[in-house]
Amino acid sequence: MNNTVTQLKSLVLERADPGTDMGESELLRIIDETVCEYAHANYTPVSMRQKLRKNIYNSIRKLDILEDLLEDDTVTEIMINGYDRIFVERKGCLEKCEKSFESRERLEDIIQQIASRANRRINESSPILDTRLESGARVNIVLSPISLDGSVVTIRKFYRTPLTMSRLIETGGISQEMADFLKTAVENKCNIFISGGTGAGKTTFLNILSEYIPGDERVITIEDSAELQIKHISNLVRLETRCKNIEGKNEIKIRDLIKTSLRMRPDRIIIGEVRGEETIDLLQGLNTGHNGSLSTGHSNSASDMISRLETMFLMGMDMSLSAVRMQIASAIDIVVHLKRYREGARRVEEISEVAGYSDGEVIMNTLFCYDSSSDTYVSCGQIKSKKLKEVYEKSVYINEADT
Repeated sequence: MNNTVTQLKSLVLERADPGTDMGESELLRIIDETVCEYAHANYTPVSMRQKLRKNIYNSIRKLDILEDLLEDDTVTEIMINGYDRIFVERKGCLEKCEKSFESRERLEDIIQQIASRANRRINESSPILDTRLESGARVNIVLSPISLDGSVVTIRKFYRTPLTMSRLIETGGISQEMADFLKTAVENKCNIFISGGTGAGKTTFLNILSEYIPGDERVITIEDSAELQIKHISNLVRLETRCKNIEGKNEIKIRDLIKTSLRMRPDRIIIGEVRGEETIDLLQGLNTGHNGSLSTGHSNSASDMISRLETMFLMGMDMSLSAVRMQIASAIDIVVHLKRYREGARRVEEISEVAGYSDGEVIMNTLFCYDSSSDTYVSCGQIKSKKLKEVYEKSVYINEADT
């Protein structure tokens, strides 16, 4: 199939007038003629003709073999390890894909298409790129020879229909009690931090929680590459970082955007992910009246997330550890930790409160957790902070009223 598409594509391009900018209708006419001639010479079912037509068009005007994978709702992640080795994730499990690019050069062409569409740049001097497709899918690219076996492209897709909390409850990703608690916490402007490993679903869960933000508030989102899909808020400002230009200047970092967002009169700030010294500005923002804010970060547990925040804070400012921990304890109310299991399931592993600061330590108190031995969610402890006690009482009252 790949060889046939490559041969027919070459014929189409030979027949195109090189002196004109060929429109869609003209291109499709030439493709149809070429496929029809091939079908007369070789027995070709109608379904195969249609597939050839689509694949030839995609290889000329779109992202070639990636288009079918991007349109396939069962595929959640695409991993290209060189032009001839492609893997996909379906239902949390990895499998090798039969598709491949015709050559290393063709993969490089597609990479440049992706970069140019996002108004980004990737070359030998800047061989790593984080960007997104028009669909919102997240893209990471590492060029050869930094990647020894050929350029690597990783595409994280998002649900066309955003995942909801009710759907997460149905699939066992969270309990109803935990969902009610988090809903009430967002509505009551608690500062919530979402932690988890790579592929645990942090951005997806951030999207879910953002649905509980009242629609009349002013919300500012800050991301490396815009992925959040917040539809119900009219007073929404979306900010995105910018890479250095070819002279190595004019970079806009997460830290710059957090600083400027504080001057934009936000009711809430949502930061896609913190990875470094921008933690300083995030915590200072949370400690200066911007309650109800949300963010994510990589960690192995809720308590580990606190340790990582300490480390990231100290990357950008020389301050005593006790002072940093006091900042964290006063800024964050709840840490929600997500986990991705070997069989592909993603669920909320634990919800912990940041209960204060004492004896030089941030006090963490696990409220809910997943018990793998019984495959159930359990309440783990009594809530310590007055603010979260009120939130929990409201969530229980609302749940009882609904039933």
